Amino acid sequence: MRKLAVSLATLGLAALGVAVPATAAHAGTNCNANWNAHGRDGNVRAWDGTDCTGTLLGVTAGNDPNWGDSSGPFTGSDANTASSVMNSGFVGGKDVVAFYYLPNYDDRAYGCLKPGEKYVDDLGRNHFTNGVTMNDRIESHVWVASSACAPNSFIS
Repeated sequence: MRKLAVSLATLGLAALGVAVPATAAHAGTNCNANWNAHGRDGNVRAWDGTDCTGTLLGVTAGNDPNWGDSSGPFTGSDANTASSVMNSGFVGGKDVVAFYYLPNYDDRAYGCLKPGEKYVDDLGRNHFTNGVTMNDRIESHVWVASSACAPNSFIS
């Protein structure tokens, strides 16, 4: 009986050992690579794919009040297209990126990305302060101090 219990325990551990590597995928592999390539260079970036893949929509150290207009670092079809974003801004002062649901930094709906969070590899799991998913819904962004963001507005 003791041998049977030991055998079952060993079999259970072996099965667990096989199952863990198969399900323990690393999130943000491409975002990690992008972060390692750029580090803290003072910019915000956005991609149309998850995990910082697909088309790089824009890179800027500045603000952009309308991702859908014809001026600024984000233009035209960039509005309502982002699925992953990165905050590689410098730490201190206005080091949080506030992403807005509407143009012109309309504060009825936004989400804030702290510099320590570095990036969001899938905006589909984040929501603006009005409850709407952030995936494919960003229309403007601005650099702000952390105190400008509501406690429930931080994304990751």
